[in-house]
Amino acid sequence: MRIVQLLTTLSFGDAVSNDTIALRDVIAEMGYDTAIYAENIDPRLPKRTAIQVQDMPALKAEDILLYHKSTGTDLSFALERFPCRKCMIYHNITPPEFFTPYNSAAASLTQYGLEGVKHLRGKVEYCMADSPFNKQNLRDMGYTCPIDVRPILIPFSDYEKKPDEAILRKYSQDGWTNIIFVGRIAPNKKQENVIRTFYHYKKRNPKSRLILVGSYQGMENYYERLQTYVQALELPDVIFTGHIKFAEILAYYHIADAFLCMSEHEGFCVPLVEAMFFHVPVIAYDTSAIASTLGGSGLLLRDNDPLEAAMLLERLMQDNSLREQVIAGQERRLADFRYETIREQFTAYLRYFIDGGNK
Repeated sequence: MRIVQLLTTLSFGDAVSNDTIALRDVIAEMGYDTAIYAENIDPRLPKRTAIQVQDMPALKAEDILLYHKSTGTDLSFALERFPCRKCMIYHNITPPEFFTPYNSAAASLTQYGLEGVKHLRGKVEYCMADSPFNKQNLRDMGYTCPIDVRPILIPFSDYEKKPDEAILRKYSQDGWTNIIFVGRIAPNKKQENVIRTFYHYKKRNPKSRLILVGSYQGMENYYERLQTYVQALELPDVIFTGHIKFAEILAYYHIADAFLCMSEHEGFCVPLVEAMFFHVPVIAYDTSAIASTLGGSGLLLRDNDPLEAAMLLERLMQDNSLREQVIAGQERRLADFRYETIREQFTAYLRYFIDGGNK
């Protein structure tokens, strides 16, 4: 029996790709012949990390296909032709209406992705979802098969690598407050609301800066709108990093005083867990999977009022006791995402599926 993973794109450093690679190692440790197959493979990845889909050997009835679903692709409509057992790992798909004003191609792709999810209803035996939010999303689309929640498998050892020294020197020694948000520049992540909050906070703390860490590739129109908004507010000290190296991302976490998330759609949101790892207190708008990922830690906003968020941010920066409580709560929650914990969970769920649904 072979257990293979299939996905549209295996990228360098994104959450779904990292999860796929980590699961490959776990499956191999379980003693199964395994491989990753993808339509698109980032050339920066080590050779043979993944194999092109067209080179996938014929699968047999006893083989298992783990299909990672996170975007639009023809694969969703071809999956039923594989004569093996099928499990979908569902990472969620951003609703197309977020992209419509900025990138019609992205809107069409996500719409196609949702159509693919609906097409697979009744064609997969089992699903794993990153979060309760993702599980409910599948139920809302009519899925009746068994669905278990299995958070993304995060190799935390990567975060212990050396951060970029130049960024540490530039931003950690001037006494300024560093507010960060990490995530691609995209309309669903609502960076404009992060900026609006910072506008109000900076009036209270002039020696503060906002650093928006993430690539804007494919969302140039939205990025330009954000820049125009910053200029209209006459707001200094807003930094867009664009696409940067991993060591630079690590450095921004090291220098951060708070992580501010105003996103309106997340299937899991790995940066929240990264902030926990780096002892950065989180303030986040309670939408989609945000609350379930935080698991009672961090500070949740019930609405996206920028003034309220700014006042909470000010209190967090001034009240050392509150800050310590938040960080302690996040450390407790972080334990739930230990690599060993999620690995064991995935192993148990996979064995359950292999055994025909007998726990």
